[in-house]
Amino acid sequence: MHPIYQLLHPHFRYTMRINALARSRLISAAGIIELSFSPQKYSMELSSVAYDKLWRFDMEALPADLVRRGMAEEDPTAEHGLRLAIEDYPFANDGLLIWDAIKTWVQAYVARFYPDADSVAGDEELQAFWTEVRTKGHGDKKDAPWWPKLDSPESLAHTLTTIVWVAAAHHAAVNFGQYDFGGYFPNRPSIARTVMPVEEPVDAAAMERFLDNPDQALRECFPSQVQATVVMAVLDVLSTHSTDEEYLGGEQTRPWNSDAAVQAAYAGFTARLKEIEGVIDGRNKDRKLKNRCGAGILPYQLMKPFSDAGVTGMGIPNSTSI
Repeated sequence: MHPIYQLLHPHFRYTMRINALARSRLISAAGIIELSFSPQKYSMELSSVAYDKLWRFDMEALPADLVRRGMAEEDPTAEHGLRLAIEDYPFANDGLLIWDAIKTWVQAYVARFYPDADSVAGDEELQAFWTEVRTKGHGDKKDAPWWPKLDSPESLAHTLTTIVWVAAAHHAAVNFGQYDFGGYFPNRPSIARTVMPVEEPVDAAAMERFLDNPDQALRECFPSQVQATVVMAVLDVLSTHSTDEEYLGGEQTRPWNSDAAVQAAYAGFTARLKEIEGVIDGRNKDRKLKNRCGAGILPYQLMKPFSDAGVTGMGIPNSTSI
């Protein structure tokens, strides 16, 4: 079995099934997204435009993503090689720990099977896979100059690290906190059904109705009872870890082969992730970090690698599993 297949296989668990369910129920015409979110029938059109204008594989790597968004600058003297624009930025601070752990594991794995550039460039199966990703998976961007070339162990490791990061940690960061923040719908209403009055320019009649009965105005603006209930139920499902969840660095996905070097590297990866859990717990108790500790602030736990089943607001599954 191809070594890169073995490495990536856990990170695509259930992906095809989830994509099929999303297409049929979540993002379909007259589906949950179109019925329950403000853009309505234009929801997927907007996301398609965003993909067309913004998506680049090379910018999916966490360091590149932070730099592109103006949240960091490259600095070889700083930790992780980046100086953050906002020092107390939980996603970046915790995410970079996870990124580095993934990178170290993947680099060790790649080094075991690809000792030099020729071994990467000469792997016909690997090159065919990468060509298909570009030309079939992203045919509209197949000729873009930013696609990385798999021509060295370093470029291969960086590309694989990016794939693992997106499938595992990045998805965990944007997915498993949804119920915490949106389960109480007034905190994150998905749609505004009416336009709230503003002070300038003044709509005197609308402002009078609002001041006369603000509760009714808010109820008319907020999602309907059906919309709110549907979104709450969906967020609960999306934020729930199943009982058979397989986590990044977990024992369920220990490499299949008995290669001693691979096993040792994976054991080191698991140990590092457990260390990172402790680091994150410590940060969440640090009162100097106002964006993750203090009155009214939820501790930032989305980058904690492991979790129990249920809605926990933590845990990084290997794949985009829901």
